[in-house]
Amino acid sequence: MATPAHASSPSVHPARHAAFACAVALAVALGVGRFAFTPLLPLMLNSGSLDIRHGGWLASANYAGYLIGALSCAAIRVDHARMVRLALASTIVLTLAMGLIHLFWLWAAIRFAAGVVSAWAFVFASQWGLRRLAELDAHGLGGVIYAGPGVGIIATGLLGAAAAAAEVPPPWVWTGFAACSCLAVAIVWKTFAHVAPAARGGGRVPEHATPASARADSAWLIGLYGLAGFGYIITATFLPVIARQALPGSSWPDLFWPAFGLALMAGALGAARLPLNWDNRLLLAACYVIQALGIWLGIEFPTALGFGLGSLLLGLPFTAITLFAMREARRLRGDAAAGLMGYATGSYGLGQIIGPLVAAPIAAHTGSFSIALWIAVAALALGAAGLAFLGTRRSAQS
Repeated sequence: MATPAHASSPSVHPARHAAFACAVALAVALGVGRFAFTPLLPLMLNSGSLDIRHGGWLASANYAGYLIGALSCAAIRVDHARMVRLALASTIVLTLAMGLIHLFWLWAAIRFAAGVVSAWAFVFASQWGLRRLAELDAHGLGGVIYAGPGVGIIATGLLGAAAAAAEVPPPWVWTGFAACSCLAVAIVWKTFAHVAPAARGGGRVPEHATPASARADSAWLIGLYGLAGFGYIITATFLPVIARQALPGSSWPDLFWPAFGLALMAGALGAARLPLNWDNRLLLAACYVIQALGIWLGIEFPTALGFGLGSLLLGLPFTAITLFAMREARRLRGDAAAGLMGYATGSYGLGQIIGPLVAAPIAAHTGSFSIALWIAVAALALGAAGLAFLGTRRSAQS
């Protein structure tokens, strides 16, 4: 990554430490706490501990918890750094519990709780990290924060593939994920100490929306961000299963999920380099279109090349979408953006709950995910159209 122009300033090391700590937090809370289930689902299906319907229910339980956790953020008044610590410690315990417990209803409760704490980690690490970078005039490091989930996805994807090849029982893999998470959290634990907001100096702060437009813009952000949650989640939850159905006996399916994570990292780092004055909603619309193309490739070209390119296109804008949405929340609400971030994340979570509940029954009935994937493409296209309309209208008014 290119060195920022302000790299020689005294604030660069605190900024890097803050960005790195938030990246690790999101790698654990999202990469493990939420998405480790994706590479482990084929293992759990093969072991007979789950069927595809119950897998869909576990995924939706996690997303339901994510929704509740996100909505609760607006009412939480605890210091943001302390909430991140609580969420990370809880993620480790809940991941370990998945390996020690073997009852479905307890699994559902665990996945629900993991969703709650992952939402807390996401919202409060985002607000804490973006505020610190704004105070230190290091906006370009925001992409480092949102590359974190990609690191977690790559790690869990590769470890899950290795476990499948070695026929390691799923409980041992869950336990291994918990141990790795514990080591990662120990490295950054001290960074999440309470830091009093610094006085605004020469750092550049994005222009805020006027009070008259902020309420309407906030409502649109919440609603259209939810379509992104629905649009990507079907592929993100069932990608290894879909690929294995299309490519029986191939070793390629185990690599598509890590490829998704690698593209996610590249997209997050690249998105942070875009000018701050570019309209976040137009950037979001472009990201939605890219993800829709990625899903379409998997439908129309169910080959190793089609799934590979589709995984890259799905992953490339994944956390770039998050970065642009959280920046838009800060444009609208400034340092009081945690509530709006929570509501937007809750809308995203609602889309994620609906996605598996729509996809799993359709797949079970038809034997294919194609119809569900086309619905996902339509949702992303609708969201892109709405965001493009709002962004171009704002430009015309300006």
